[in-house]
Amino acid sequence: MSTETTGSITGAQSLIRALEAAGTETIFGIPGGAILPAYDPLMDSSIRHILVRHEQGAGHAAQGYAAATGRVGVCMATSGPGATNLVTPIADAHMDSVPMVAVTGQVGAAMIGTDAFQEADIRGITMPITKHNFLVTDPRDIPRTVAEAFHIASTGRPGPVLVDVAKSALQAMTTFDWPTELHLPGYRPVTRPHSKQIREATRLLLEARKPVLYVGGGTIRAGASKELLALAELTGIPVVTTLMALGAFPDSHPQHLGMPGMHGTVAAVAGLQKSDLIISLGARFDDRVTGNLDSFAPGAKVVHADIDPAEIGKNRHADVPIVGDVREVLLDLYAALKTEADAGNTGDYEGWVSFLSGVKATYPLGYDKPVDGLSPQYVIERLGAIAGPDTIYTSGVGQHQMWAAHYVKYEKPRTWLNSGGLGTMGYAVPAAMGAKVGMPDTTVWAIDGDGCFQMTNQELATCAINDIPIKVAIINNESLGMVRQWQTLFYNERYSNTDLHSKRIPDFVKLADAYGCVGLACDSPEDVDATITKAMEINDVPVVVDFRVHRDAMVWPMVAAGTSNDEIKYARDLAPDFDDNDL
Repeated sequence: MSTETTGSITGAQSLIRALEAAGTETIFGIPGGAILPAYDPLMDSSIRHILVRHEQGAGHAAQGYAAATGRVGVCMATSGPGATNLVTPIADAHMDSVPMVAVTGQVGAAMIGTDAFQEADIRGITMPITKHNFLVTDPRDIPRTVAEAFHIASTGRPGPVLVDVAKSALQAMTTFDWPTELHLPGYRPVTRPHSKQIREATRLLLEARKPVLYVGGGTIRAGASKELLALAELTGIPVVTTLMALGAFPDSHPQHLGMPGMHGTVAAVAGLQKSDLIISLGARFDDRVTGNLDSFAPGAKVVHADIDPAEIGKNRHADVPIVGDVREVLLDLYAALKTEADAGNTGDYEGWVSFLSGVKATYPLGYDKPVDGLSPQYVIERLGAIAGPDTIYTSGVGQHQMWAAHYVKYEKPRTWLNSGGLGTMGYAVPAAMGAKVGMPDTTVWAIDGDGCFQMTNQELATCAINDIPIKVAIINNESLGMVRQWQTLFYNERYSNTDLHSKRIPDFVKLADAYGCVGLACDSPEDVDATITKAMEINDVPVVVDFRVHRDAMVWPMVAAGTSNDEIKYARDLAPDFDDNDL
């Protein structure tokens, strides 16, 4: 391995210099005993360190930074509880393929395994939820390990990498040797798809009569939105975008059917269920999309393109498996189909497109406005309309997440950040903070629930002190809303432990004020636009808006967990009636 070498420095200095060399601009973290040696050279570094209020906030902020910018997010914590507080965001990043490097301190090498103060085997703990992880006890290994960590996190299928560094390694003297090339013999992600598989996929596409492009979050991670649009418009094939892929294809495009799955649009669910060919692009046939796997898209063949070979065939058999980067796959598919089209060979999808257009028109998204009180869907719809498609939106998890997915219109990639796979409450505020740090000239709104907000709202202090002017819309139904919805539907309205009383305690306006933010409140539909506009005009400090909404609003459509997508309900007692037998 060829290297660039400098004189004798501490391991801590080597760590910070390595992070600089890897391109780190921002670290979200909290110091503590084991990582403390690294915080001294950090004072002299070009890296901006943002002192968060909880390590979970650091991890989610690194995720938000990464998801908004496409660059690797970095967080830092000390050993023991500092490191274990990163477990949730690490697991979240693993599920949603977010490139992140988590640097943790560890007790001195001689003390490892003795149950020393603040010792935890964070490498063992995170083994199942990291793409790779390292324990560094020799200071000479620090630069190479950091270089490898960033490379692994950002290439192939992105994901989190943990670098756990013993305090003794940070304190020891060493030389800084930055590798100019990496040797990772067991790690060779395949990015170019096999031409034979592209030809086979092209053949199936031309033979199909009811194809659907099933677009997952991998399409955004691959930066493949432009290529997706080109392929869709060349073929005219309908498109569905998963919760993680919103913005990969413009919501306003006539070929877009919406989001599929448990709370997907009727048109998107019908498109998959009735299809004869699914072209899966960076998606993983997640249970929230498929419902009962045995009854999912029973007549469809599957072309499954993914950079991670472990995903292909994991949940649904792939008739044509394509291992490769989604962008490369789309480019090759486009070229093959364009050649066929120039020779007069195109697919016949006219009847299929007409059928799905009819379903989309018959079963549009909609909601009932309460006789009195404020509709949460209306709040989110107006927020999206006023803030616009250039804004970055983050969300927590639950009802407000689904409403934000449906009623904000996403036209561009990397404008919708949420916890999809792990479903982590408390994601929105710190993720918005990270996104705003990474994209300082972009408006960032966190759409949060009153339950989620109370898990990580202390990061408002971080935002206020560090001049990170995010905006937060609390959809306050004084409940754990999605759990309450399930209790309404499946537990005879027995509301066990879902009432948060959060229209009384805490007072979110006073809480925002106490954190150095501007607090606003709104409980009337007549005041929604003016309140959002006022929040949009405040750009020097964070803004928190308490939207006190009607508590009985529900998320529709819905497929009950474990049931078939054929059993989708358009509203509580209304199932759609569509028949494609004439196709």
